Amino acid sequence: MSPYLLVKTLHILSSVLLVGTGFGSAFYLFFANRTGSVPVIAAVSRLVVRADWWFTTPAVLFQPLSGLWLAHTAGWAWNTPWVMASVTLYAIAGMCWLPVVRIQIQMHRIATESAARGHLTLPPAYWRYARTWEYLGYPAFVAMLAVYFLMVNKPALF
Repeated sequence: MSPYLLVKTLHILSSVLLVGTGFGSAFYLFFANRTGSVPVIAAVSRLVVRADWWFTTPAVLFQPLSGLWLAHTAGWAWNTPWVMASVTLYAIAGMCWLPVVRIQIQMHRIATESAARGHLTLPPAYWRYARTWEYLGYPAFVAMLAVYFLMVNKPALF
């Protein structure tokens, strides 16, 4: 297998890992929050934080490096409109994701402390974090779907 095809395969797999882990984590924490169960929310938020560190973070770092290398190696100029749009959308998703990482850690801390104290409900601070976490997830997810579209179709945008 050529280096290009190896990196392309790893790029595709890491993009699936990035978006899949992000969507899966969001799905589970979103619905765990809807249960209102402090122990459930504490357990799920712990796993969401772990998934972000173990899976999402390495993929977040690998994606731009491999993507720009692939574009360059394939002969696409970095100022090609679909490449620039992909990088811009990826940056938008990243600007949403970075605060989400901190927010998830805070949500986990609050839920874990509440569970350890035997509280039956979470404090308002948790729910403020949860609302912000959710609102940041929507543009990040849409941006990543658009990046997939651009990578697959490579449209002439302007």
